[in-house]
Amino acid sequence: MTSWPVLGGKRTGNNLTTSKCFRCIPYVVYCLINSIFPVCVAPVGLSDKVLVFPYETDFSFVALIPQKEMGLRAFTLCMRVATELPEERQIILFAYRTADYDELNVWREQDGRISFYMSGDGTFFHLPPLTTFRTSLCLTWESRTGLTAFWVEGKRSTYQVYKPGHSIRPKGTVLLGQDPDKHLGGLEAVQSFVGEITDLNMWDFVLSRSMIQAWHYGHKVPKGNIFDWGNMEYELNGNVMVVDDD
Repeated sequence: MTSWPVLGGKRTGNNLTTSKCFRCIPYVVYCLINSIFPVCVAPVGLSDKVLVFPYETDFSFVALIPQKEMGLRAFTLCMRVATELPEERQIILFAYRTADYDELNVWREQDGRISFYMSGDGTFFHLPPLTTFRTSLCLTWESRTGLTAFWVEGKRSTYQVYKPGHSIRPKGTVLLGQDPDKHLGGLEAVQSFVGEITDLNMWDFVLSRSMIQAWHYGHKVPKGNIFDWGNMEYELNGNVMVVDDD
């Protein structure tokens, strides 16, 4: 049987302890206790909403529940992000980890570059800086050729070749706001995200240029089949707010 993290508890140091929650079945995050038996449910959908990470912490994050297993040989990941953290401050933008590996991590490095890591050494891109004004950011990768690119405001970076033939492993945990150095543990405040994230979507294939540009301009595109912001299952932990996107 797959072991899933106990969610809905409280953090003590670097460990999660359950308060009044049982271990739920896969892809379920909240446990509501009534007088007869526990019922597990999850909040669904973030249409017209923004995740706000107001403070630097070592315990605030959002766990995302994928719509399908993340055993991937290609993907497109898009989000809109804003931060006022200084450029020399390292920031985790997206973290997917299995028990033993950082499967897919996206960072802003201390020198301002945006980086992408899969199970080892990463690849680095010189992109326009992230600022207090919202940036639309996409990342594409496919295993057959290793072609990798970031897209900022609908414009593609130069391609880099990164880990051709690689496969991303399934059965991990996706977090926004923190980088787990071990499976749901080892969180560090100095790497945490502070700012706003919205409209995160992910597909298990590489979107075309026209589709990425359509997403950037807010036009209708195929819903993400891994993560769809409008039908997202998620769990909030610590000081994270869900607010209207006004």
